[in-house]
Amino acid sequence: MTHDDRAVVLASGGMDSATAAYEAQSRGYDDLYLLHTSYGQNTEQREFECARALADHVDAADFCHVETSHLQQIGGSSLTDDEMAVADADTESDEIPSSYVPFRNANLLSMAVSYAETNDCGAVFVGAHSEDFSGYPDCRPAFFEAFERVVDVGTKPETDIGIEAPFVEDSKTDIAERGLELGVPYADTWSCYRSDEPACGTCDACAFRLEAFQRVGERDPIPYAERPEYAD
Repeated sequence: MTHDDRAVVLASGGMDSATAAYEAQSRGYDDLYLLHTSYGQNTEQREFECARALADHVDAADFCHVETSHLQQIGGSSLTDDEMAVADADTESDEIPSSYVPFRNANLLSMAVSYAETNDCGAVFVGAHSEDFSGYPDCRPAFFEAFERVVDVGTKPETDIGIEAPFVEDSKTDIAERGLELGVPYADTWSCYRSDEPACGTCDACAFRLEAFQRVGERDPIPYAERPEYAD
């Protein structure tokens, strides 16, 4: 039996997934099951700590941490391959960035659906947004729609799990604004692709995050090695 008040949240440790968790609660999902994966990314320890903190903040029903080292072994991303440098931010580029981990979201969503079916959850929440899918193919609305069809075909007849990407048409700024409304503890989130602490301030993830806080008129609460003037 699927429970409409239970949901799995893919908790990366970043601000998008933290906001997705609070959004899930605001939609009536009282029992959250947080799934966090370490796949060899540069900042995996800090991301784990932030995901674990999020589980405490939302009083999660369960927190599942999974090692997915196969993504590091496969390689192909500057987040997992020491031979590939993490590029500086280029927020205007339409190219797929080197930080793209090939087909990562399909891997993560597959685990999340297994976790959801095991715990009779009615939804899987993921924090992807519009500035993600401009560069990452597996963050596009069409991808999530297609994956939901796969879930319908590949689970038990009585299972009904929706793939929820509540911010997929929104910007990072929209997410920051919504998260501040919901009281998301952004001090306990991490976005930097390069460093555990302080955040570098110059990679794509840092740039989008800092711009979002600047646009909503708030100072990002995490420490940065290099904080642009506009973000002070």
